[in-house]
Amino acid sequence: MIDRLEPLVIRHTLRVPTPTGPAGEGAAVARQFDAVLLSVGFKLSPELLERLSGLAGETVAGIAARTLRTVRELVGDHVRHNAYFVDFPAGVPDTADFWMACVAEAFRDEETPAATLQQLRTGVVDLLALPTYGRYQHTYAELLAAQDELIAAAGDRITVLHAGGDTAGELTALYLALAGSVTPLGEEHLRDLRALAERCADGPQPEAIPVRENRAIVNQARMAAGRKPLLDTVTDVLRLACALSDGDMTLAEPTRFRSLSRPVRRTLLAGLDAVVDAAPAKLADVAGYREEWKRLGERLHPHEYPRWPHAAEVFAVARGERKAPSFEGRVEELLGENDVLGAVRLLKSAPGKLFRALDRLLRTALTQEERDAVVAAAGEVVPEVSGRVVLSVREHLHNRARETGELRVFVNRRGRAWVTDDERTIVGPHERERLIAVLDEDMRRRLPAPERLLIDPDVLDVALPLSGKATAAGLGVLPRGSVSAVDGELLRFFVYWKESERRTDFDLAALMLNADYSTEGWLSYTALTAVEGEHSGDIVEAPDGASEFINLRLGAVRGAFIVPQVHIFAGEGFEEVEESFFGFMLREGEQKGRPFEPRTVRMKSELRGAGRVALPLAFLRGEDGRWRAKWLHLYLKGSPSANRVEENRVTVANLLRGIVEREQLTVRHLVGLMTGEATEVTLWDGERMPEGPVTYVGVARPDGLPAGSRVVTLENLRDLIPA
Repeated sequence: MIDRLEPLVIRHTLRVPTPTGPAGEGAAVARQFDAVLLSVGFKLSPELLERLSGLAGETVAGIAARTLRTVRELVGDHVRHNAYFVDFPAGVPDTADFWMACVAEAFRDEETPAATLQQLRTGVVDLLALPTYGRYQHTYAELLAAQDELIAAAGDRITVLHAGGDTAGELTALYLALAGSVTPLGEEHLRDLRALAERCADGPQPEAIPVRENRAIVNQARMAAGRKPLLDTVTDVLRLACALSDGDMTLAEPTRFRSLSRPVRRTLLAGLDAVVDAAPAKLADVAGYREEWKRLGERLHPHEYPRWPHAAEVFAVARGERKAPSFEGRVEELLGENDVLGAVRLLKSAPGKLFRALDRLLRTALTQEERDAVVAAAGEVVPEVSGRVVLSVREHLHNRARETGELRVFVNRRGRAWVTDDERTIVGPHERERLIAVLDEDMRRRLPAPERLLIDPDVLDVALPLSGKATAAGLGVLPRGSVSAVDGELLRFFVYWKESERRTDFDLAALMLNADYSTEGWLSYTALTAVEGEHSGDIVEAPDGASEFINLRLGAVRGAFIVPQVHIFAGEGFEEVEESFFGFMLREGEQKGRPFEPRTVRMKSELRGAGRVALPLAFLRGEDGRWRAKWLHLYLKGSPSANRVEENRVTVANLLRGIVEREQLTVRHLVGLMTGEATEVTLWDGERMPEGPVTYVGVARPDGLPAGSRVVTLENLRDLIPA
C-alpha cells in the first residue's frame, strides 16, 4: 500500500520520499533522472540529487519511474494531446472555408454523397454527419512529425522537487496535515484523506479535527480498524452514516443509505446515545436534517435496541413525536418579533452562528443601542470563533462598503455560480469599521509574530484559502479570487477529456471582453481564426481521449479581458467522464514546439464541477498594459446540450464583473497582521539567502533556506489560517 500512496506525497508536497536503504553508486542514474525531469518542467533539488546519488542505481531507477509517472500526470503529460489541424497553429483555415472543404470531402466519400446533397437542398448541413468533421484525420505520430522542436527558453517553467523522508513518515505527516486542516478540503483532497486514513487509523492522530467532513472520513477508517469513532454532536453520527454509504458528508445532497451490519448499527446508535445523554440540548440539531434522520432510522432500527433510549429520542424528534426547537428556529422567532437584543443574547451561546448572522443583525437593528450590542457581542465571542470564519466575515465586511445595487455573486460548494443585483441595505460605516478593527486585532493576536519574515512578492496577491472548495486539484492552481502575473508572448489554452460510456463533445472557447464588459469577440469551433488567435479544431468524440487548443498573441489581443471556458456540447458531464482537465501554457514568440509542451505549462487543473460550462480563470489587462490571471474555478448550469460561447457571453460578462469588482482577502493581509514593530521583513529576490532561520512565505520553496526555517508555500498555504 505504501508504494500506491507514495504519489500523494509528491502531489501534495512536491517532496520525493527517499529510503534510507543500502548505499550505492546511483549518481549516473540520478543525473539521467534529473535530465528526463527537465523535459517535463521539473528538476531535482541539490539536496535530493545528492541523496539519490548515494543510493544503489536500481533503487534510484525505481524512484525515478514512480516519480516520473506522478509528475507527468500532474502536468497533463500522461496522455497524448493530438490536434485536429496537424500543423496547428500554423495551418488553421478560415471557418467557412473549412466547413465547405468538409462538405466537398463528403461528396468524395463513397457512403455520404446522397445524404449530404439532401441536406444542402434543405439549406441546413449537420456538421457531425460529414465524415471528416470533428474526428482526427491523422495519428499522433504524424502530428509530431509535422511540428518543429521546442526551443528552450529562460521563461520555461521549472518546478523543483525536494528531498523527503521515508515514505511511511511522509504519509503520516500528510495524513495529520489533511485530517487536522482548519479549512474544508476539496474533493480530491478528501479522496486522498480517505486513502490515508485507512492506512493511518492505528497510528498518530491529529490533536483536533475541526472540519466535520474530515472527521467523518477519519471515523469511517477508525470503525474499519475496530476503533471507536470520535463523536461530539448528533450530526457527526449522521455524517458518518453518509460516509459509510459513500454519500454526501456535507449533507447538501441526499444520501441513499445502505443496509448496515449489526455491529455498525450498534456502534452508531451507541455513539448517538452517548452524545444526547451528555448534552440533551443537542437534540435541537436534529430538526435541520429531519428527513435524513428518518431515512437513516429505517436502516438503524433503533426500536430493536432499548438499551440506548437517548438514541431513540433523536428519531422521535425527526418524526415530530417530540419537540426540540432548533437553535435557528428560536433565533428566527426572536427576529420575527424584532427582538434584536434577545437574538444577540441567544446567539452569543453559539459564536460561529453569531458571526454568520452579523450582517443581518446590523441591517435589522433599528436603534444605535441595538447596533452597539451587536458589535459588543462580536467583540466578546470572537476568540471562540474559528479563524476561517473570522477571516471570511472580515472579507465580507470589507466588500459591504459598496453601494446597494451592485452585483452579488453566489458560489455553492460545488463551484456552481450565479449572479444577481445586491438589494441589501447598507451596513452602517461606523459599525462596519468597528467590527473590522475588532476582527483584525483578534487575528493579530492569534497569528505568529516571527522575528524574520522572508516574503516572495508573487504570493502577496494570492487569495487566502479559506476553503478547499474554492480551488481545484492540479499544478500551479491558486484559490478563487487570486491574481497572478502572466509573463510571455503566446498564451495557449488546452482541454483534454476522455469519455466513459457515451459520445462526449467538449468545446474549448475564449471570450474577449472590453473594459465595460461588452463583447469584443471570441475564438471557438465557430470562429477558428479571430481576435489575433487560432483554434485547433473541433473534436466531437473522445473514446480514446481528445484535446483542443486555443493560441493567442497577448500583445495583439484587443479588449481588456480574456475568459477561457469549456462547454459540454453533448454527452457526459465533467463529473461523469473518465478524465478531464484544463490548463494554459506560456511561450516566447519563436519557441515553436508541439501543441502541448509540458515545460511551458503554467497551470493544469481538473474539471470536476457541477454544471455544463466551466470557467477556470480569466485574464485581465491592467492599466500598465500587463496581463494578469484572475482565478475563478466556477461552473455555470448551462443547457443539457449544445452549449456555446455565443449564447452565454452576457452571463459570463456579468459574473466576471461581480468577481473582478469584489476584493479578496489575500496573503498580503495576513503578512501585514503578522508584521510587528520588531519583525524584520525581507522581500525574496531569488538570489541572496538570509542568514539564520526565517519564516518563508512564497509560491514555491527555494533552495538553501537556513536550517530551522518555517516554510509556507502553495502546497500548505492553509497553514497560515489560524485555528
